[in-house]
Amino acid sequence: MPQQSRDVVQNAWKAFASHDADQISAVFTEDAEWLAPLGNATAVALEGSGHLIGRKAIVRFLAEDFPRFFVSDVTVTFHGLYADGDRVIVEETMTATLANGNHYANDYCFVFELQNGLVHRVREYLDTARGHRMVFGEGS
Repeated sequence: MPQQSRDVVQNAWKAFASHDADQISAVFTEDAEWLAPLGNATAVALEGSGHLIGRKAIVRFLAEDFPRFFVSDVTVTFHGLYADGDRVIVEETMTATLANGNHYANDYCFVFELQNGLVHRVREYLDTARGHRMVFGEGS
């Protein structure tokens, strides 16, 4: 079971990187949720929410909004992937060039909760203060 859960999440990351709405949609339950810290820099800059509810909202973010904000040189370095039943923890560092030209580099921890072989809930953790500095400048 842990290996199957790991495979689901690894395939999900491949779908996310594709920015293809159909591929991304295929990895989520209809009622999926993505919970990021409220007021995180990406949500603020995109005038969105840190809590995405439903497959459509998550797909729109990953297929349309994410590539508009993180415009080039997006690299994800995985530091750990741990599975226990239907729960998978991912530790990573993401770097990118932002739409405003700033360099972005932040560490993340994601908790994926799976249901029937699909992603049902994602809880995202990151250094929000660091994110704000990179997105909005030192004074934010």
